[in-house]
Amino acid sequence: MNEVEIWDQLRGGNQKAFNSLYQHFIQPLYSYSMGITNDKDLIKDCLHDLFVELWKNHATLGPTTSVKYYLMASIKRKIVRHLESQMRNNTHHMNYMRDYVEDLPSQEHVMIQGEEQWLGNQQLLKGMDLLSRRQREAIQLKYFQNLDTDQISASMRINHQSVYNLIFGALRVMKDGMSTKTFAIQ
Repeated sequence: MNEVEIWDQLRGGNQKAFNSLYQHFIQPLYSYSMGITNDKDLIKDCLHDLFVELWKNHATLGPTTSVKYYLMASIKRKIVRHLESQMRNNTHHMNYMRDYVEDLPSQEHVMIQGEEQWLGNQQLLKGMDLLSRRQREAIQLKYFQNLDTDQISASMRINHQSVYNLIFGALRVMKDGMSTKTFAIQ
């Protein structure tokens, strides 16, 4: 096999030449790559990427006197870049986890926050029970479904001012009901 001649045919877009190079070099490149890393999946991915890029960029490939060394250097660069990227990602991940773990609240703090949230939710539910059906609908559309005034107006088939009045009135009823302690959390 004349590597240089087949390489030049590949550069001209000959798919048979590409197939021939692939068949001839895939196993030696795989064996060579195993000397760089033993991550078989990474090697397969890099080899796949290398040959895809060769075919995709065949028209811009330059001439070479040794296809074998060109491919070996290319696969080595590709694997080393992936390994360096993995190391950077692992270092970043470890730094993030270290910082995150240091900032974690205590278990007691988490339990207190959970209880406070539960109490708040219970008060909110009790406050919602004080509202009329239309007020409750307006509050749900505004704060639970995140609709804007135009969307609420269209959904409820009322004008903008009525939307404002319903929401303001509902919030006042809830605030008054929650502040006068007319209900107890059970």
